Amino acid sequence: MGRKIASGSRNSTAKPFGPWISAWLAQLTSEAGLSPHTLRAYRRDLEIFSTFCDEKGWKPAELEGTHILKFLAQERERNLAESTRARRLASLRGFFRFALSEGYRPDNPCTELPTPRKARHLPRLLDTRQVNLLLSAPELDSPLGLRDTAILEVLYATGARVSEVADLRLDSLLDSGQVLRCEGKGDKHRLVPLGGRAQEAITSYLERERPRLAQRATSPRWLFLSKSGRRLGRNRIFGLVQKYALSKGLPAITPHVLRHSFATHLLEHGADLRAVQEMLGHSDIGTTQIYTHVDRKRLQTVHKKFHPRA
Repeated sequence: MGRKIASGSRNSTAKPFGPWISAWLAQLTSEAGLSPHTLRAYRRDLEIFSTFCDEKGWKPAELEGTHILKFLAQERERNLAESTRARRLASLRGFFRFALSEGYRPDNPCTELPTPRKARHLPRLLDTRQVNLLLSAPELDSPLGLRDTAILEVLYATGARVSEVADLRLDSLLDSGQVLRCEGKGDKHRLVPLGGRAQEAITSYLERERPRLAQRATSPRWLFLSKSGRRLGRNRIFGLVQKYALSKGLPAITPHVLRHSFATHLLEHGADLRAVQEMLGHSDIGTTQIYTHVDRKRLQTVHKKFHPRA
């Protein structure tokens, strides 16, 4: 017998899967240690699927693999990015595994689906000249120039994710500012060395600019503060990177491009793959190995250009 969900559960009247979705996300929150961003993405994927089923008149307990394939076909027709469609499918696979294990359904309709081969795209990168242009973009004598310079230097010096930089606190700086402690996905901590340029930028910001911003702060523990003294959010950091890139004639890049550039430049200069994996906070070295493909592509270009029999 399947478990019954109370009729008053969240979204139970709005969408057929509402109670199931809430139960699955509650389990993930308590047991999987996923980030709030990931949980929001899962909820969004499943609510889109739930709405699709509701419009078709399909009941949750009656779904088969063909129904899910029709949903995925619609998503493909909407010209969604391949990565978004892959995540939609991953959300459905996890969700229906949960539904089977909890007795909501007697089977898992996703077992009927073929496993797609996920294409691996090489990450977008900046070369060292472009990185230097970007890092020199903020005007140091402008009101927030020292802060913005420190942010850009930290992003490139550590390969940290934008959310990790937004979450940095004063006590994230260790060993007199030579090491940064990042809190990654799943509340995992890692230590990343800070280079000399990044250390200098942070010191200048802490000594000459942050005290003024901290005067308005209600919670002054955050490393990077806004004009009002609040924690500088990830969206604001995202916008700063794009603004300074465009000011130097570079493409409208994201902070993740600096993360990719950090890893690639380390490997190009002889860094050990395991060390780069540790600094990036990848649990699987296979994720880090994509950067070896980037370096291989560069070597092939050099070979083709300079080898007499290429």
